Amino acid sequence: MKKRRRPRPTPSLRGAAMADINITPMVDVLLCLLILVMVIQPGLLKGLDVQVPPPEAAGEMKANAARDQIVLQVGPGPAYSLNQAGVSTDQLEERIREVFKDRTRKVLFIKGTEDVSYAEVIRAIDVARGAGVRVIGLVPREQEPAKKDRTED
Repeated sequence: MKKRRRPRPTPSLRGAAMADINITPMVDVLLCLLILVMVIQPGLLKGLDVQVPPPEAAGEMKANAARDQIVLQVGPGPAYSLNQAGVSTDQLEERIREVFKDRTRKVLFIKGTEDVSYAEVIRAIDVARGAGVRVIGLVPREQEPAKKDRTED
């Protein structure tokens, strides 16, 4: 029986690096990046917690509206009115503080007109929070009745 011989490396390959890819370090780096993203992502989310009543409850809310409800209407421009009384932008926070200083229930409803931007409503919410209002409700728009398409045969 003959002994097997190992093939001798050619002289050009003696000092060369191996061409095998080691993926373990790459997987380690990717897992670390994944963990970092999972930890950091919840802190990057910005939002505003609001509770909007369903459209059916909006009609009931109008029917059962109490006299102590304060409604801030936001119009384009921005134009503000607090319980139908116009308020300038400069005096809005001061006027809200004045209205709520003796009240134990600090609830404000904000109603935006159809052509008001989202940023103007958020600005009104920020001003109200700065004035000490604890609970802010958003008044939903009234839904138009659905138009029925009648096709004549």
